[in-house]
This record gives sequence, structure tokens and C-alpha cells, in this order.
Amino acid sequence: MKSSRLVSILLLLQTRGRMTAAQLAEELEVSVRTVYRDVEALSAAGVPLYGDAGHAGGYRLLDGYRTRLTGLTADEAEALFLAGVPGPAAELGLGSVLAAAELKVRAALPVQADRISARFHLDAPGWYADGDETPFLPAVADAVWNSRVLHILYRRWREPTDVERRLEPYGLVLKAGRWYVVAGPGPRTFRVDQILRLTASGEEFGRPEGFDLAAYWTRYQRDFHDRLHRSEAVVRLAPGRTLPSARDLRTEPDGWTRATVPIESVDHAHGEFLRLGTDVEVLQPAELRARIARTVAELAGKYGNFTDDGGD
Repeated sequence: MKSSRLVSILLLLQTRGRMTAAQLAEELEVSVRTVYRDVEALSAAGVPLYGDAGHAGGYRLLDGYRTRLTGLTADEAEALFLAGVPGPAAELGLGSVLAAAELKVRAALPVQADRISARFHLDAPGWYADGDETPFLPAVADAVWNSRVLHILYRRWREPTDVERRLEPYGLVLKAGRWYVVAGPGPRTFRVDQILRLTASGEEFGRPEGFDLAAYWTRYQRDFHDRLHRSEAVVRLAPGRTLPSARDLRTEPDGWTRATVPIESVDHAHGEFLRLGTDVEVLQPAELRARIARTVAELAGKYGNFTDDGGD
């Protein structure tokens, strides 16, 4: 991608000083002609880049241009990693920092920045989520950045619902518009919107050596899905109806298909199967079949006396 290549040229020249077109081409794995075009683009963008001919020649930046290129602070540089998700960046308390960083990048590479923002947009939350209130998110993020212990009052789904916990926050994860903090000891995962009270501590902690947040989250999701579907239902599906998770499929004489489907719980499966209407018949477990039968009977009672007299 040209914009990333232009940034790479600037970084190479900042860190290594003078480099020839051939050296840049070898480093970036492009042709020398491409380097010439990129250098022209940088010059047109106002970057003080010049070249010397001869045996000891090459391209270099004007002395001191490193600080004038962006003037990025450490916080602004970190915020750039969230440039594609401005909403979550603001939730983390980095909105103004990110805006300042973007302005400096636009000043250096206006054409490339405008092209990217005009062509790519990331909207992290799901369609049907209004967004959870996370008033303690900035404080949690600060503790993550600075490796500080947190003491929280946390609401969980099982009794006792409200519990006190001491957290060593290793990292934050945004999943479908919802924030989670991964914290030790353990580590364990907590929903940030379920934190009822938070006290920041001056106590520092050390992150476990080799801890990989992305790898942990991948394992956590896999284990979550394994725990999620511990039960199963036996159903009959109408001709043409399929379910992605169905297994042990067997076509019956009337054209319907008998199948086994993993379910999270009777409560959850009750709603999911009702959505399929008459395209599914639940055979087992008996508790689920009886519950759906009761719901259907109640619906029939409500709508049984309906008369459609408005049509032609």
C-alpha cells in the first residue's frame, strides 16, 4: 500500500540517515523507479527531503525534521493504534489525544490520510446494541497502561451477585461493542460495564512473563463456546430447512429431517426454536418440547378467535 510505504521511507531515513534509492528499493522490496515516485510524492506533501548525487549521495531528511514531522508524544503514538475505532478511543479517554495525533499525521501526509478516511470506516458495536454504560472504563484503562492494582465491586450473574475483587489488569478487549478487562490472578475476564465501584490503588504489579492478550482471548472464546453448548436437542426440520449446527442428519419418509442440535439451555433454545415457527418440531428433551407446546397453546388461545374480515 503506497501510504504505508511512504511512512516506511520516512522512518527509514529518520533512523538510518542518508540512504540511496537502491537501498530504499531493496529494503521495501520495490523498484528504484517506485522509490523515485514515492520521493516525489513526499516532496509534494511538503516533506523536506532532498537527494545528493555521486558516490556518497542519497536521500536524507533535513536535520531536525524528526520532531517537526509529527511531534507525536508517547500518548499520541499509542492512540494511533486506535485510529480506526474513534468511538472506543474516546471511551478510553483518548479522544482528544487521538485527534491531536491525527491532525499531525494529516499535516505530514494529507493526501494519504484523506484517501484512507474516505475509503475505510470501522463501526465496532453490533446492530442491536445501544451500548453499555462504562463509567469506569477510563480508570480501568489507566490501570492497564500503568500496571496498577484495582479494587472493585463487581456484579455477576450467580449468587452472591455483588462481590469484591482485587484485579491486576493485564489488558482490555472490545468485543461487539462491549468492553472486557482481562486481569490476574488467573487470569480471568470481567465485563467493565458490570463494575459497580472502583478504587484505584498505588500498588504496582508485574505482568506475567510471556502473557499474550490476543492468544488468551482466542482461548477464552473457544472455551466459552465449548461451555455454551453443553446440551443438545433432537428436532425434526421441514423440507428445505437447515441449521448450520445440526448433525446426525436423517431423512424420514415424510421428507422431514431428524437432526441433533447443540443448545445452550432450555430457556435459550425455547426462544430460538420458536423463531423457526412450523419449520421445526422439537422431540427432545421433553422439558423443552413441553415448554414450547405450552407457549403455542397460549398463543392459539390468544389468536384462536381471530376472524379476518378485511380482505376481498
